[in-house]
Amino acid sequence: MICKFQSKMGKLSLKNFMYDNTIAHKIAEKYREKPLVDFHNVNSETSLDSLNLNWRERDLPEYQRTKHVHRLHPYLGKFVPQLVEIFLRKYQPTLVYDPFVGSGTTLVEANALGIDAVGTDISAFNVLLSRVKTDKYDIQELEKEIEDILNRLDTYKTKFNNSEKVNKLFTTKSDYIKNWFAPNTQKELLCYARLIKDYTYRDLLNIILSRSARSARLIPHHDLDFPKKPQNNEYYCYKHRRTCQPVKEAYKFLSRYTIDALERIKEFSKLRTNANVTVNHGDSRIIELPYGIDMVFTSPPYIGLIDYHDQHKYAYELLGLKNNEIHEIGPAKNGKSQQAKDKYINGINEVFLHTRKYMTDNALALIVVNDRHNLYKAENAGFREIGRVERHVNRRTGMREGAFYESILIWQKV
Repeated sequence: MICKFQSKMGKLSLKNFMYDNTIAHKIAEKYREKPLVDFHNVNSETSLDSLNLNWRERDLPEYQRTKHVHRLHPYLGKFVPQLVEIFLRKYQPTLVYDPFVGSGTTLVEANALGIDAVGTDISAFNVLLSRVKTDKYDIQELEKEIEDILNRLDTYKTKFNNSEKVNKLFTTKSDYIKNWFAPNTQKELLCYARLIKDYTYRDLLNIILSRSARSARLIPHHDLDFPKKPQNNEYYCYKHRRTCQPVKEAYKFLSRYTIDALERIKEFSKLRTNANVTVNHGDSRIIELPYGIDMVFTSPPYIGLIDYHDQHKYAYELLGLKNNEIHEIGPAKNGKSQQAKDKYINGINEVFLHTRKYMTDNALALIVVNDRHNLYKAENAGFREIGRVERHVNRRTGMREGAFYESILIWQKV
């Protein structure tokens, strides 16, 4: 049975596969069945046992997982929006809260369903991204600003090689920018950054700038997620399966992503409702919240996996954002020692103990985790577990290709 399951589900490490054999066998049975794809039919009568969330690429293709504003900017560690939609439809909250808001997935899906939503994050970049995704836009005004900034960028670009005065406008003291971007790339990014201040929708333009910078770094094409050092010479590219040169311009990305962002904002504007969205920049262990939260839906950071500030280092440097990484819970740099595990789960419990003070009686907390260390105990955070849904996640692309298990813990306030 295990051999069949492994061959059917892709590459699984033995440790990951065997950490809970009971879960593996249960998911193996469901994996043969058609997973849930008719999300609109989920309602309060839908049973947890019927939720087969083991999606393969053919069941839930990438363009659906990254629909409209969900792909405004890459973000490591986010869950697919369909997960949020399913449980919002089942439990039908009036005010949903995400204490680890990340890229804003919960808030976007809540708004699309007409549900008021609040999110908190310690990362200034995450807050910016979440606000941009959920903001309301005057589309005609946005179109004018998009056209104007691209025209001005194009005008300046033609002068970079011919005007010393223009070149001096776009210089930086940042060692990071000097090291990780080619000289011409630096000028194009800094030019766009300088132009942004002239527009109403500067937050969106800053996200476009950040997305472009991520792609325009001096790194291998196949290593966008975790580059360790700048790549200044040609290299063998595992993505394109040939020898490639490092990127030495940002213009093509700035142009492409500016247009792409406009189209994604326009698409979501057709779905966006007038439900309230609030994004707090602060520590979820102490942040003041509105009373009346009847559902939490969140995916806390996985211990020792990602340094959330460091993954967007380019954005912090270009946008001048304050770095609050010392307040992250479970960053990769802390490792996975017993001491790190204890510190991690204490931080997680502090978040839920604080949040429950603002929750209604019997309110629910749904937590998406990969709890292989068995750290999550509902009773330690003032809740009781009333259910859980297990799912297999089969990552399909990039250097992070692999598979793992994920649980949706369902806790109720006591």
